[in-house]
Amino acid sequence: MKALDLDVLSMIIAVADTGNISRAAELVHRSQSAVSMQIKTLETALGKALFVRKPRSVVPTQDGEVLLTYARRMIALRDEAWAAVVRPDVTGRVVIGVPDDYASSLFPPILKKFSATYPKVEIQVVGLPSLALAPMVKDGSVDLVCATRVKGLSGDFVRHEPMVWAAAPGDTEIWKERPLPIAVFLPGSVARENAIRSLEHARIAYRTSYESPSLLGLLTMAEAGLAVTPLARCAVPAHFTLLGPAQGLPDIGTLEVVLARSAASRRPPCDFLAERIMADLRR
Repeated sequence: MKALDLDVLSMIIAVADTGNISRAAELVHRSQSAVSMQIKTLETALGKALFVRKPRSVVPTQDGEVLLTYARRMIALRDEAWAAVVRPDVTGRVVIGVPDDYASSLFPPILKKFSATYPKVEIQVVGLPSLALAPMVKDGSVDLVCATRVKGLSGDFVRHEPMVWAAAPGDTEIWKERPLPIAVFLPGSVARENAIRSLEHARIAYRTSYESPSLLGLLTMAEAGLAVTPLARCAVPAHFTLLGPAQGLPDIGTLEVVLARSAASRRPPCDFLAERIMADLRR
């Protein structure tokens, strides 16, 4: 079998990115059995296993990683080819809501590529916490929202983003203080809830030294050496110190990133930006 079906390659990518055939099936809008069968058929044709089935996850084999590299390139080339043909006719405006921590880290390359591909589409970004963005999808104030899954915000699974404790670079060992000074987002934030829950479970005394809806505020407090802050890994500046169990701090878990759409977003500019987000953030 020399032909590689792009739909099957999309399934391979989805399984690798989620580590779970059930979640992958949801992403590609197929049944779990259909995804399993397609992967098995491809493995038989190649004469090589692409995934190792573990009790709670599915991980690519070495051969699977090789195929994944090509699969991502092939899917990206397909998307570029499509965009190259349709982009002259794509105009309009897209309003997208994204929290600060994702807007500053994940979205610059996405928006840059999208604007280069669809120069006639106007993009407006609304930077608010996930909880504040949830009702805006329902009332149509925004077309798309890419945020952490919170109560009232349902959407397509994009990725799991690991959380870490971040502190100022250098010799300041603020994480050794008890109660532990923390800088966190406002109540309602999943990142805040995860961090506080992990500290309470580990029986580590803490005090909230700073609350803010702004990522910049949290980073400022941390960089000043006045607190540690629990953040999505993608949002931590490269020069910060990452903390965890090795420093006596508990694991915080992950954030589930979703892409939600309003009822009025079923139009080409929104479709193409949603596709770009999914393609880039699932890698």
